[in-house]
Amino acid sequence: MKEGPNFSQIAALIGDPARGNILTALMSGKALTASELASEAGVSAQTASVHLSKLRESALVSERKSGRHKYFTLASDEVADVLEALMGLAATTGNLRTRTGPKDAAMRDARVCYNHLAGNMGVQMYRAMRAHGHIVGTEAELKLSDSGKVFIADLGVDIENLPKSKSPLCKSCLDWSERESHLSGQLGRALLTKFYQLGWARRLPDSRVIEFTKSGKIAFEQRFGSDKTP
Repeated sequence: MKEGPNFSQIAALIGDPARGNILTALMSGKALTASELASEAGVSAQTASVHLSKLRESALVSERKSGRHKYFTLASDEVADVLEALMGLAATTGNLRTRTGPKDAAMRDARVCYNHLAGNMGVQMYRAMRAHGHIVGTEAELKLSDSGKVFIADLGVDIENLPKSKSPLCKSCLDWSERESHLSGQLGRALLTKFYQLGWARRLPDSRVIEFTKSGKIAFEQRFGSDKTP
């Protein structure tokens, strides 16, 4: 038997259509119940329970109880990173889902990708920060520059007191709809959280869509405007 990690087992788990739908739903960053995930996967509650057991046993999802309910989340940022990479690979190789409804345009404009901003506005933010030298380095090893530290401090983000995480401070993620990179990592998460706190944007209920207010859009454009990108 060959030595090394058995990635084929993980690939088989993710590759099942129902489990793929479950994992995609959890990319919203929300904790969801088994019944909610069954609906997302298009399977019965009993079938969803079997899928969730397999995902939990393989450390892809975590379970926690609150009262009579059980809630499921992705097990770690590392799992989310793998799913993001697979979504990007699927997009670049032409494996895209059929567009199904009016939320598609909004999803492509601004959406949550696990815990950070994705879509056109996420790509715009990343490009602007790169263009101004706030984020430097290669795609594989990004760093926040001194000007970047001043820039995000001005936004009210304190990088010295970010929540503990194994995720790097700055990381690029291939956006599946834009086919360009957006910002993930601890900084990507902190910036999206700050946009919520500032009242620039809100998460639409039962959706991954992020809706910016009129004043929030203006404030965002002032700092990350497309006229400031290459």
